[in-house]
Amino acid sequence: MSSTADLTIRQARILLPEGDLQVGDVLIQKGKISRIAPEIVGTETDVEVDARGLTLFPGVIDPQVHFREPGLEHKEDLFTASCACAKGGVTSFLEMPNTRPLTINQAAMDDKLSRAAQKCLVNYGFFIGATADNLSDLLSVNPTCGIKIFMGSSHGALLVSEEEVLEPIFANGSRLIAVHAEDQARIIQRRQQFKGITDPAIHSQIQDEQAALNATKLALKLSKKYQRRLHILHLSTGVEAELLRDDKPSWVTAEVTPQHLLLNTDAYAEIGTLAQMNPPLRSPENNTILWQALLDGVIDFIATDHAPHTLSEKAKGYPNSPSGMPGVETSLPLMLTQAVQGRCTIAQVSNWMSTAVAKAYCIPNKGAIAPGFDADLVLVDLDNYDIVRQEELQTKCGWSPFTGWKLTGFPQVTIVNGEIVYNRGKLNTEVRGKALTFDT
Repeated sequence: MSSTADLTIRQARILLPEGDLQVGDVLIQKGKISRIAPEIVGTETDVEVDARGLTLFPGVIDPQVHFREPGLEHKEDLFTASCACAKGGVTSFLEMPNTRPLTINQAAMDDKLSRAAQKCLVNYGFFIGATADNLSDLLSVNPTCGIKIFMGSSHGALLVSEEEVLEPIFANGSRLIAVHAEDQARIIQRRQQFKGITDPAIHSQIQDEQAALNATKLALKLSKKYQRRLHILHLSTGVEAELLRDDKPSWVTAEVTPQHLLLNTDAYAEIGTLAQMNPPLRSPENNTILWQALLDGVIDFIATDHAPHTLSEKAKGYPNSPSGMPGVETSLPLMLTQAVQGRCTIAQVSNWMSTAVAKAYCIPNKGAIAPGFDADLVLVDLDNYDIVRQEELQTKCGWSPFTGWKLTGFPQVTIVNGEIVYNRGKLNTEVRGKALTFDT
């Protein structure tokens, strides 16, 4: 393990909390941002980073990933996934409970935390999964960023789809509830209706917009009844976005993924089952509505839903191919490319991928470049474009739906708690992140 050394970042374009860019130096001491100034003199540090021409952002906090450990390590594990995070500028992640065994009690949570402490190059937090009968665990397990409910797209014991089973979870306790909002009964019915069709594009019809809307309406109903903190994961449809535009209580947040903003049903013809995910990709019209909802603040932030499967698993053909795609390595350059091309600002991207996430999950001292904040930072190159190359990916699954895309904003240096974990193509695999804390 490495020990934290003091560090100075020299002459970066620094994105300040108010959204302005300032060229200057950043002094990092004992893992925290100590000082920001046009030039810092008279202070020598162990490490200096020449950041001329690069832009400094708060590290990305990815609030929805599936890193597959324990039990499914052939797809991904905490080490390979955190290497991918470091390369992608993701300095913290929140991971989902659908591992084997499921993360549904204190023992499983403790096991994940122990594994992460040994393996993760970046900071980590974990959701506790809701089942039909683990209410006492949902109230007592610590530490956790929140409760994950799969309302649809079946996950065995984690499937909690009926209102009478959901209601006690919303009625008891105060922890954030994050929902995968799809109507499982409708999915089952439509799966039967379209049985025998092997074109993966049918996936978007089976798990259609109405299935998503039904579940989001139910989650909102229960959230309002109990004034319970609710977060809607990977919002995928325009009808859901417009529902929230008309009726979104102050305690409700929502996220969208880069793939639901940038890919649509046209992708099935190009990359087949590599475009298959839950909830599915939607029509191009949905891309436009989701973008506007994000720009207007109806959608609060961005997550990747990094959910890798091997290429051999994806090659089984629909409906035997699993749903999910990797994302932590490409999310920041994908969004920064949109900013450079004028669709949004780089300050908005940083808010959506860091600041707003830290606020929503009450993660202290993250999400801003300011004195006293943790030194979780990423330096990116906004002046040059490069190609997403499959052979350069760190994720164990070894593929991306964005292979071949020409993007800007690739991370050059990633810093976690004041330590350089990624530096211009090289990972420092001695660095270990920390367990995130969540203020209540």
